[in-house]
Amino acid sequence: MKILFQGDSVTDAGRDRSQSSDMGFGYPKYASAMLEDAFPDIDFAFVNLGISGNRTENLLERMQSDFIEIQPDIVSILIGINDVWHHYAFDCVYTSNEAFERNYTTLLEQIKQKTNAKIMIIQPFLIDVPDKQNLKAELAEKQEIIARLAEQYADVYLPMHEIFEADKAEDKTVYAADGVHPTEDGACLIAQKYLEAISPLIEAMESNK
Repeated sequence: MKILFQGDSVTDAGRDRSQSSDMGFGYPKYASAMLEDAFPDIDFAFVNLGISGNRTENLLERMQSDFIEIQPDIVSILIGINDVWHHYAFDCVYTSNEAFERNYTTLLEQIKQKTNAKIMIIQPFLIDVPDKQNLKAELAEKQEIIARLAEQYADVYLPMHEIFEADKAEDKTVYAADGVHPTEDGACLIAQKYLEAISPLIEAMESNK
């Protein structure tokens, strides 16, 4: 069973890009290990093609080589924070809500049409930190778009922002010191929620063989 992790720096997480099987140091590292432990009878092939700095339009540019040619059984997608953050970090880079929805919809349509992959959509998240308050409103708008698209296209939806918000930790920066890039604790929490969300899908796929 081939599982493709796709996204930006949160997925990339320092991976060796010369080896697509390298999981980096983020949630794919822990999620892949947890899946192997949970399903010891399944022969998994894990592929991490997250690239730091990517936005939705970049995933579209990589569609042929990094989605279609991979032909995964399951693809998980965590994208969107840079479509907001780059608007404020680099004034010339702006992804309107209309462009964001068009990009993401095209991405999902292409996956549906040109692969047989099941789709897991992970909600982009932002831990509440003082220097990124200006991202919250625009990110919320794009999170609404993602939730709507997930209803239409996703086999699994993981509302990671809401999970972080509901967490009882007194200081949530233990999960992402800068609000965006997970610490080891943050990566492990994402991986645990990833496992919980995707396990029923994997079980169903196995039973339908």
